[in-house]
Amino acid sequence: MTNNDIFKKLRVALQLRDDQIIEILELVDFRISKGEIGNFFRAPEHPKYVECGDQVLRNFLNALVIHLRGTKEEPKVPLDVIKTHKATPPKDFDNKDRRASTATPPPSKPKTFSKSKDKKGDLKNKKFNPLGNIKYNNGKPKKKDNE
Repeated sequence: MTNNDIFKKLRVALQLRDDQIIEILELVDFRISKGEIGNFFRAPEHPKYVECGDQVLRNFLNALVIHLRGTKEEPKVPLDVIKTHKATPPKDFDNKDRRASTATPPPSKPKTFSKSKDKKGDLKNKKFNPLGNIKYNNGKPKKKDNE
C-alpha cells in the first residue's frame, strides 16, 4: 500500500475536502497548494500523478492528531470534529454564487391539451405551440398567399 493510498483512504473516511486538508496541514506549519493535493489523489496512470512523499504524509498525520484531539490546553472530542467535516461548506462558498444548473427547477404543471367544438359539434384539437408566440425569421422574405 502506497502513501497515496493511505492519504486517499483517510480523506474518504474522514470526509475531508481539499481546502480542509490544507487547513489541517497548516496546524503544523506545512504549506501545500490545492493543486498539489489534487495530484496525490489522481490515478497512477494520469500524467500529473505525483507520489506522496513520506514527509507530506507524516506532517498530515501529525496535523490530523492535533485537528481531531486538540491540544493539551484545549482538548476536543474527535467524533464531534468528524461530524462537522461534512456539515461545513467551503470557506469561499456563497449562496449567491450558486449556478442555476445546480438548483432544481420548480415543479411545473403538466401540459394539457384543450379541445374545442367547431361549428358542427365535432371535437377538434387546438394546435399547441410550445414556444408560445415566438416566431423565427431566418432572413427569407415572406411568401404571399397569391404566389
